[in-house]
Amino acid sequence: MAALRTTAIALALLLGLMGGGLAQTTPAPPQPLPKEQFDALVEAVKKAVADELKAQGATTAAKPETASPASAKDEHRPDVLGTFRQRLMQVIAALPQANASVKGLGRALDESSTGGRGTWSFLTVLLAAMVVAVAVEVAVRAALGRLKMRLAPNAIPTRGMRSLGYLGLLALLDGIAVVGFWLASELALSLVFPGAGSQPGFAHAAMAVLLVWRVNALVLRLVFRPDLAAGRLCELDDRAARHLYRSIVGIMLFFIFLRFLAAQLAAFAPSDIAIAASRLITSPIVLVVPIWLIVTVKPDVQQWLGGLGRTARYAGFIGRHWLGIAISLIVALVATQLYGAITDHLNAPKALLLTLNLLVGVLLFETLLQAFVRRLDSQLPGFTPASAAPTLADVFARCVRVAVLIGVIVAIGESWVVNVLGLVDANAWDRVASESRTAGITLFTAYVLWEIFKYGTESYLHRHATGDATSTATRLHTLIPLLRITVAIVLTVVAVLIALENIGVNVTPLLAGASVLGLALSFGSQTLVRDIVSGVFYLTDDAFRVGEFIDSEKAKGTVEGFTLRSVRLRNESGQLHTVPFGELGRVTNYSRDWRAVDFSLRFPRDTDLDKLRQATDKVSGDIMAVPELRQMLLEPLKMQGIAEVTDNALAIRFKFVTRPGDPATVQHEAMTRMLRTLPELGIAFAK
Repeated sequence: MAALRTTAIALALLLGLMGGGLAQTTPAPPQPLPKEQFDALVEAVKKAVADELKAQGATTAAKPETASPASAKDEHRPDVLGTFRQRLMQVIAALPQANASVKGLGRALDESSTGGRGTWSFLTVLLAAMVVAVAVEVAVRAALGRLKMRLAPNAIPTRGMRSLGYLGLLALLDGIAVVGFWLASELALSLVFPGAGSQPGFAHAAMAVLLVWRVNALVLRLVFRPDLAAGRLCELDDRAARHLYRSIVGIMLFFIFLRFLAAQLAAFAPSDIAIAASRLITSPIVLVVPIWLIVTVKPDVQQWLGGLGRTARYAGFIGRHWLGIAISLIVALVATQLYGAITDHLNAPKALLLTLNLLVGVLLFETLLQAFVRRLDSQLPGFTPASAAPTLADVFARCVRVAVLIGVIVAIGESWVVNVLGLVDANAWDRVASESRTAGITLFTAYVLWEIFKYGTESYLHRHATGDATSTATRLHTLIPLLRITVAIVLTVVAVLIALENIGVNVTPLLAGASVLGLALSFGSQTLVRDIVSGVFYLTDDAFRVGEFIDSEKAKGTVEGFTLRSVRLRNESGQLHTVPFGELGRVTNYSRDWRAVDFSLRFPRDTDLDKLRQATDKVSGDIMAVPELRQMLLEPLKMQGIAEVTDNALAIRFKFVTRPGDPATVQHEAMTRMLRTLPELGIAFAK
């Protein structure tokens, strides 16, 4: 390339000289250049070539002969580690400057030269005002304590819907105490720090931070209730509730005021490097204090999250791995904060802090949600507290939980994908989110419909469960597996197709492919299709239900359950038969409507049959006097007549009709009473 450019420059110079000669009006032959001009031209060409090679960054002598693409790429790659090391050394060198911001803030708060308060007297008065405001809140809460003790017994979960109202009253009373703090703080600020200036501004900002702390403490008080177990929203004993509440509130105050002071000192820092140096100084405290808290509250947190884990598995997982998860998040947060302070890249610490806040918020939300559900269960028609039946409150809780988790995941994903990793920009993320919103709503709607369908079927079975094999609920219980599979497939397919169409996917080829695949499966799996179709017709004809005893051409036993392809039969000896519907064949149902049982007993040929009939009626009356047996019998025990005549005996047949189920109990009771009663009445049995 350099040679071509040099040749082009030389040609251009020669053409220019030639053009100048041709443009002359006289056709005189060209004269040779003087030696001075020729040497000047050569030097100009040399200089042009050297400048071109220098611009390209290398000369022929300095060019490496074995340069690889990877080494060339490394030459232009930014040295991130070296830049960070250099910045870190600058921050360490600026550590003495960290005191400059403290001195600057002290000078700004010192108004003694103008007749005002000095720095330390101002801070003392401000601290006294804060203590007075907190004392007012404590006094108001203590004054309302007796009233809360009277209301608390009505806030327990067994009170149902009424407990929600009493919980609201208790929260209102605690809120009044915080309002008392706010009024006291405003009064103190107006009396002690009137007007404008650095001291009133600092005092108002500090009191606002303290108010934020008290509001957050109020939320934790409503959840943990350290002094009011009846209104507690989570499963904690009194000791754990008090310890967890005080630990979190104390560490919260520490970090809120640490952040407040950092913001105040940053305004007086001589440079950004001095701010980073101050953060480097406080980082060991910011790391050690939370880890100490995490370790000390481990048993209390596991007790709290263990109770939540019975319904929300993610809460139970966090509780079981509390130390590993919490310490990892704190270490990562401090590390990213330090990295951001040194390099001035704050996206990662902001994203991690948002993740941590959302995680804590989700756990508090789950606590409130489960407390709400526990108080609603007993209010639903047809249900009792702590019953195994499904409740509408459980359905509502599951749907709301899924919606909240989706929102949290989207928020965390946006902060990391857009702000930290930079995989897409904000505009592209908004465009993707807008296109996916309808698809997400469609899938969530399908999930809600599925939950409502499960609740409807299970609650109907629970309300109409009678144990009667002929009941409608028993038939519905038999059809539920098939109904659920069908509804699940329909909802899933329809929702997925609509969601794919909403995000711009053409679903027509998918439908065509599914049709071809279904046709191929129908031809290649004729036995499977026959089993499924036969099962549909068996269930449509109501040939058998779960719990009934049937006899088919392949096996017999009690129906324990079935799938789309086969039925499971439990034999009387305990064997479990799995029979495909296509091979079931003729079905005999022994458990439908009623069941007649007959048996024969042998008597001497000279037995008085009228006396035997009367004795049978007496035994039948004794059996009908037993409530359990009378409920099972549809027709009482009767003597049918002579079934067989032999040389020395008569075989007499007896019969009774029972409900479907277990007639052997009635038969055993009837024969036992006959063997005991008939000889007492003078009727002997044949030998």
